[in-house]
Amino acid sequence: MKNKIFGFGIIVLLLISCKTPLTVANIQTEKNIYITSDIKEDKAFDAVIRPYKNELEGKMNTKVSHTNTELNKSGDNSNLGNLLADYTFEGADEWARKNNLPPVDAAVINIGGIRNIIPKGDILTKQIYEVMPFENEIIIVKINGKDVEGLFDYYLKTQENNPVSHLIIETENGSLSKKLINGKTIDYNRTYYIATSSYLALGGDNMFFFGKGEMISTGIKMRDLILEKFRQNPEVSTPDDVRLIFKDKKVEE
Repeated sequence: MKNKIFGFGIIVLLLISCKTPLTVANIQTEKNIYITSDIKEDKAFDAVIRPYKNELEGKMNTKVSHTNTELNKSGDNSNLGNLLADYTFEGADEWARKNNLPPVDAAVINIGGIRNIIPKGDILTKQIYEVMPFENEIIIVKINGKDVEGLFDYYLKTQENNPVSHLIIETENGSLSKKLINGKTIDYNRTYYIATSSYLALGGDNMFFFGKGEMISTGIKMRDLILEKFRQNPEVSTPDDVRLIFKDKKVEE
């Protein structure tokens, strides 16, 4: 089917001086232009862009790792979600130590930011871009023990499967039956450092509790970190521990 494009004509602009606003003097409508398979390929233009196209396709199809199992988003403890949360934790913690900051205590990311699965087999660069197409930065939120309670209250209220690392959150009978950071209960007298994305740090997915803390910018794009982590792990080993336990959550049939 032909796609009809209406020409908007030739706009003639009168420019009197640099300080004078541009005005439309005349509009002429030309004939309609149809885009069809009959339009000939512009070989000169194709020759110009071909090297860049080939280079980009080569980079996108480069193997970065391998997985013996499908990495997906299903369930409250998805293997891909937990893996990316762990990578976020590791990358933020490495950055913190290099910059003379205390170690990172935990990490939180959002399942909605993971846009695709990774099938079993070789993992290519382009698949990482498909999984995480956004330009989010990794932020470390410095937050006191009392305010970090808001993180656990969020999961109690939403029962959302947003992946976490170094956190255990269990809900039962409408309350939090377990809330651990690095295997320990919350200490109100200490400060915690939680790694997350810039999207969540700014209140995305209604995670407004992060707003009570101090945001520390790492300057690291989350996708770049994830890509580098896959490169460092030629054979992916997915975490199998249970981090989110929502005992009151209704299972959709």
